[in-house]
Amino acid sequence: MSSLRVVGVGLGRTGTYSLKFALERLLNAPCYHMFEVFDHPEHVGVWEAAVDGNLPNWDDLLGGYQATVDWPAAAFWSDLVDAYPDAVVVLSVRPTAAWWRSASHTIFELIQSFESSIPEEQPRQPVVAAQRRMASAVLRARFSQDFGDERAACEAYERHNEAVRLRVPAGRLVEWTPGDGWDPICAALGLPVPEDTFPHKNTTDEFRAMTRLRPLS
Repeated sequence: MSSLRVVGVGLGRTGTYSLKFALERLLNAPCYHMFEVFDHPEHVGVWEAAVDGNLPNWDDLLGGYQATVDWPAAAFWSDLVDAYPDAVVVLSVRPTAAWWRSASHTIFELIQSFESSIPEEQPRQPVVAAQRRMASAVLRARFSQDFGDERAACEAYERHNEAVRLRVPAGRLVEWTPGDGWDPICAALGLPVPEDTFPHKNTTDEFRAMTRLRPLS
């Protein structure tokens, strides 16, 4: 059984990987992030089916986790907000221009490169290739068909954030930026603020190195 305490509804490249580590530290339990799909290749098909409208049993999929952040879960944020009415909802945000610079040089470039490559050039690891196909499907169906276009992507990003603000009651919603650190999240969860420095993970350069994208000049 899953009993999510936090539903992260912020899109990728808004500090979600740092949030994953922070929430795992606070909750002493795993937090579901896109990288979890590397460890659970059986989840790829589940998310692809969800894109087609066949939503999973969330408790079955997220059993053992107490939080979600990032895509693909954030693409189904409304469903998760309804499924876990007692969970704190965390909307991680960055200024639109900063978000676009980061997303366009990381996630979007990676997926576009994958989509345009011939099969022989795609990752040899089946799990990696399957994850990227799934990520492409999620982005195009649940975010924007034109996510590689700056204007379209920025408009979709702002639409998403505004939809969350309108949908989630203020008393349940925590709007968080990477510079906010522990305090807003701990206050919402009723937990003491750790003495540890808030984790800062997965910079643009780290993402590009990890995924073997060429370094930015």
